[in-house]
Amino acid sequence: MADECDISEIVTTFFLNTCRLPPGPSVHSVQAAIWVGLLATKHPPDDTEVDCIPLTTGSVAEFYIEPMIDYAGDIDVMYYLCSQLAIPRGHPPPSQLPAEFHNYVKVAEIIDSHLPGYVYLDFRYLLTQCIEDGKYNYFENDKKLYLGNRMSTDVDKNIHIHGPAVFTDNSDVSILLSIDTVYCVRCLSWPPQAADWPTRHRNYGWPDSATLDRVVSNGCDVVGVAHRQCKQHEWMGKHQFRLSFSRAEIVLINSWMPVQQIAYHILRFYVKTEQLTESADNSELAIMSNYHIKTLMLWACELKPRSWWTGNLNLVRICVELLKTLFVWLTDTRCPHYFINNCNLLNSSFNVRISVASKLMSIDEEYLSTWLMNNYIGQCAQLCPFYISRLFDDVSTSVKLQKAVSEIVRWRLNTSLYDMWQAVTFAELYISVNMSLFFLNVRSSVYSMNELAKIDKRFCVYFSAFALLHAADKISRKRFDDDSMDILATILGHNSNQCCSVLSLCKIELNTELVELLQKSAVEHLTTYRQLLARDFDFIVTIITTDFEAMYAYKRGDYQQCLQLSTQNVHTLLYAVDMPSVLLPEFTQLMDDDIASLTALTVITKPECRKLDYYSAIITQLTLSLYLMTQCQLKLSHLVTSLAHTLDYIEVVQRRHSREHTLDQLTLKLLECKVRRTIVH
Repeated sequence: MADECDISEIVTTFFLNTCRLPPGPSVHSVQAAIWVGLLATKHPPDDTEVDCIPLTTGSVAEFYIEPMIDYAGDIDVMYYLCSQLAIPRGHPPPSQLPAEFHNYVKVAEIIDSHLPGYVYLDFRYLLTQCIEDGKYNYFENDKKLYLGNRMSTDVDKNIHIHGPAVFTDNSDVSILLSIDTVYCVRCLSWPPQAADWPTRHRNYGWPDSATLDRVVSNGCDVVGVAHRQCKQHEWMGKHQFRLSFSRAEIVLINSWMPVQQIAYHILRFYVKTEQLTESADNSELAIMSNYHIKTLMLWACELKPRSWWTGNLNLVRICVELLKTLFVWLTDTRCPHYFINNCNLLNSSFNVRISVASKLMSIDEEYLSTWLMNNYIGQCAQLCPFYISRLFDDVSTSVKLQKAVSEIVRWRLNTSLYDMWQAVTFAELYISVNMSLFFLNVRSSVYSMNELAKIDKRFCVYFSAFALLHAADKISRKRFDDDSMDILATILGHNSNQCCSVLSLCKIELNTELVELLQKSAVEHLTTYRQLLARDFDFIVTIITTDFEAMYAYKRGDYQQCLQLSTQNVHTLLYAVDMPSVLLPEFTQLMDDDIASLTALTVITKPECRKLDYYSAIITQLTLSLYLMTQCQLKLSHLVTSLAHTLDYIEVVQRRHSREHTLDQLTLKLLECKVRRTIVH
């Protein structure tokens, strides 16, 4: 293999060119956005009026780079109740609160424990909001009443308690990450325990004053979990909380330079792959976690000058020096908390500490360069086509190694648009399935739309369209309620002419007219969404923009208009790469009973189609357009010669779909039978 200098340069170039900046929409960010929306609908078991306020934290929120190897092990979501608030001890209760808080709020003082960073919450005040001016009055509680650190939760086969988190296992769907949901209590003030952090002297200007102000203004959270030394204690184990700076960490890590985020990713990958975050025989608690690596990086970003990161840039050198710092910390049993003075994140009782330190002691640039080439870049090669991965069979010279790595980089750059397209098609499916299966209300709609807008504004257009179809479907089934009306007002805009028309129809209960109005509005949104997709992705897939217009024309009985649109679409798609469309009840309302029956049959006979990594209940735009074209020809009594041409189209499309595409195959078989029967007669 090439010499040490060559390898470290190749590794550095590889990471700089394959970690996308900025990434497009990702599967994980979409999953997190929808989960936040669903969590916003939850209530504590004993209070149906109190809402949860969720926040995506952890890797999905912190990283803006998109490496070839996934950086996220799961999705972390914190949530607090709008009826609870924590304040520093001795602070007066607030008279004003942000709008998300309830009109009555329990306020607890943060009381230090004997362990730095761990506290108790003493319920001291009850705030009640005054209707006249919106300000809060308080009533003092004279009795000592400490909040418990656990919220009761409904437990099913996919939900487990994992430290302070409720762990939702999604491993049965390969594309989804599992989710850690953590209960906390919101503190709007920066805690006195970290009072020195904003003002301490910094030689190199990071974080800058604007970032410092933003971090401090976000306050902190108090997470319901006891220190490991106290977990078994009868009282402390149930009442101890930990100060959480997740909001601060998101702001700080997002302010890093790309090279700093990449170094963070490399370090996390190394310690995970080498199992340094696990005990040697699983009999001990792990000596390290990702939080130790995060702390290492936060300190390095503050204590190192910008030139250390960017001058003669070498990612391997940077990571080796950081691992040496980690070695010193382990040797000295000292990992200083980044925010709290006199708080050590390492414990001398861990027997594996010296063992892990010894692994780090011998790491140099030659070792880490080779390790990354074999374990990281080699793994990336397996993601590429075979002609690229086999280049690594012989990398005995610098030239051969450089060529092999360059081919990965080239493939990565060339597939950027395709990967973004994959994330978009996933987003469509995930949004549709979750909105169809789970209860939708105003809070979930607002939270989901806000989170989706941060990822890609197109998703908000799609979300709005699906919400309108969802409402239309509920009305047609006589299930329209006040929540549905509120959702429509939110989606359409309270003051829009369209919203006024909808709400007027709601009041006089003209269900047929209301359904038609909602369907028309949804089709307009979907057509706009298709046009936005076609603008950006027509290079890799043929996207027709009038498929929903054709469906709506068919629904209205305008078969001539539907035939014109669908025939054009069939001609466009017949020999092109087309996109799938999900057919949930919200969409089948635009079709006829035959399609609805076939969709239901697919779900009944193949339950796995409900999972997001199967495509059995999805139909392609081509099959759907061919269905509409054929049905319109039959209804308009077209000549046998026209139907014969259509039969040829059907046979061409049948050959394109594998047996796994159940709904496509069933639809095409139905069309074939109908056309043959008509031709014979």
